[in-house]
This record gives sequence, structure tokens and C-alpha cells, in this order.
Amino acid sequence: MKFRRLSLLLLPLAALIAGLAVWGPEVLAEYRDNNILNQIMTQDGETGTEGYRYALSSNEKLFILSKCLNNQILPESEQNALTKQDNLNLDYRELTGTYAMVANRKDSSGREIESARGIELCDQAVKQLKELGILPQSIKPVSERMYSAVMYSAIDVPEPRNNVLVWKISLDTGKQTADRQNRLLDAYIDADTGKIYEFYVRIDASSWADVDSDGIIAAWAEYMGLDEPREYENTNPLSETTPYFKKYTFTGMEEGNTVVTVGFYEGINELFLKISK
Repeated sequence: MKFRRLSLLLLPLAALIAGLAVWGPEVLAEYRDNNILNQIMTQDGETGTEGYRYALSSNEKLFILSKCLNNQILPESEQNALTKQDNLNLDYRELTGTYAMVANRKDSSGREIESARGIELCDQAVKQLKELGILPQSIKPVSERMYSAVMYSAIDVPEPRNNVLVWKISLDTGKQTADRQNRLLDAYIDADTGKIYEFYVRIDASSWADVDSDGIIAAWAEYMGLDEPREYENTNPLSETTPYFKKYTFTGMEEGNTVVTVGFYEGINELFLKISK
């Protein structure tokens, strides 16, 4: 009697289990679909919206800019005309040669930028070089009233992702007859970091003996984030238009090096640090 009563109780349970086995997965799938279908799902990706951006080291940027400056082939008059064109569109496919210096009006994010920004960056950089002892404290501020600024893209043409955006800052041609003492004359400045790659400046020192070229290059290398400078061997004494200079090398790209020169023009008391020939 007990066995028969237990059997009657187990029959509904067995039927329920059998029903779940047959219809359960379908009901569960339908429930899950109803919660997913027609719903907008969001998920963060592993990469940002800007995508991959290739970053050059300080030594690589210095090398590329140096190569571009040394491979400019346009006469100065044509270069000046180029910078005054209203519409300048960079098309790497139309560039020839290995390195090119192309006038530009946009920053690394593609936004148009006013020349005032370049002059502001230059003034800030001059202040920093004065604090580091690279430039004398007597150097005057850089202002829009006295200076002009043109932006350039220095491009490794076969690998256009290797490019450096720079400002060329110059004492205005209309101010060239003004007193140049203790003034910056020309400079190339990184448009992204605001660091000065190259400069010409009039100072109070009257002789090369007053210039600590080793101290200047060491402080400048640290400021730029470069490796330690090495003295350039077998320097040609006729390679500069002044006998007062010293050359150094820094590691570049693909086993190439960048030559940096610290020099001085006596008589006009002009100090320069340059990465171009």
C-alpha cells in the first residue's frame, strides 16, 4: 500500500521533469532573446577613438628635423612665397626626395592654429632656457610685435608617419634694423612640446672664450630629453663661416647620427646652437 501511494506521488514529479527537459531550453532561450533583441548594447573597446598614433623619441625627432633642414632645395625667396599661400594642403604622395620641409597651418590634431601660438611657445621656451643657463638672463622677451612665426611639417617622405611639427620663429624683417642686442634672431621649436631645437641669439659675450659650449650642449641635451652628447671627431675647420664652434653628435635613426653645433660669431656677438649645416 505504501509503495503504491509513493508511486502515485512520483508520477507527477516525473512528468514535470520530463516536461522541463523537453520545453525548458526553448522557453529559456526565448526569454533570453526577448531580453537581448531590439536592445542597444554598448561595450568599451580596447583602443580609443583616436586609434594608433606613432610616437617618435626625442632623438628620432631631432634626426628627422635635421635631415629635413639639410635637404631643403627651394631658394629662400621661393620658400618665403610658399609660406604666404592661402591654401596649403599636405599631400605626401606629391612630395619627392627622402626628406621634405613643408609649410603647414594645422597642429597634430588637424586644427588650424594661429602664429601667435608659436610666438607664445617660443617666449616660454626662451624663459626656460634662461633658467637652465643655456641662454643669458639678459635675453629679451619674444613678442608678436617683434617676431613672425611659420609652422612646418618635417617629413620622412618614404615613412610619412615619421614627421615633426615645428614653428620657425624669426625676428620680423621690418624690425631687422632695430637693436638686435640680447634678442633671439631665429629658432625652430617643437609645436607639440614647445622645446627649442635650434637658435641664433645676440648676447653680451664678446669672445668665444666666454662661451661654455660643453655646458650649453649638456644642459640642452637634458632639456630636450636626448642621450648624452659625444664630441664630433674629425671636424672640418672650414665647415662653418666662423672659426669659433664645436660639434657634437647624438644617436639618430637606422645607425645614423645627428650633428649639433654650438658656435659664436665674434664682432656681432652672436651665439648659435643648430642642427642644420
